[in-house]
Amino acid sequence: MAILATVVAALAAALHVLIFVMESIGWSKPRVWRRFGVSDQATADATRPMAYNQGFYNLFLAIGTVVGLVLWWMTDAATTVAGFTLVVFALASMLAAAVVLVTSGARYLRPALIQGTLPAIGLVLTIIAGASAGAAAAAV
Repeated sequence: MAILATVVAALAAALHVLIFVMESIGWSKPRVWRRFGVSDQATADATRPMAYNQGFYNLFLAIGTVVGLVLWWMTDAATTVAGFTLVVFALASMLAAAVVLVTSGARYLRPALIQGTLPAIGLVLTIIAGASAGAAAAAV
């Protein structure tokens, strides 16, 4: 279960890196800002600072997930617990951001599902894997 959780969490991190690239690097390209529902170049230019900032939030969540995954797979018990905790926090934050996005209006349901599905699945799998590992450790 931990391997599956790791794969899904890594995919969630990769998706958030892609979102970072679109928002913080490629925002001025029409094919990018149109994906986010922006209708014209003037609006894209006006929202560029917000998109730039928001992209970095996505990058930081991805970095937290990757660092957490690396620590989770370390053999030292304290490091493993810290890594597990960081993965859970980062995935939960990604999921919470998707929930907040959908509260902005029904038109954001699809983007919220894209943004939140992998983190939701990864979070559930990570918690199950952590509970399984905890039960196995207690049995020893």
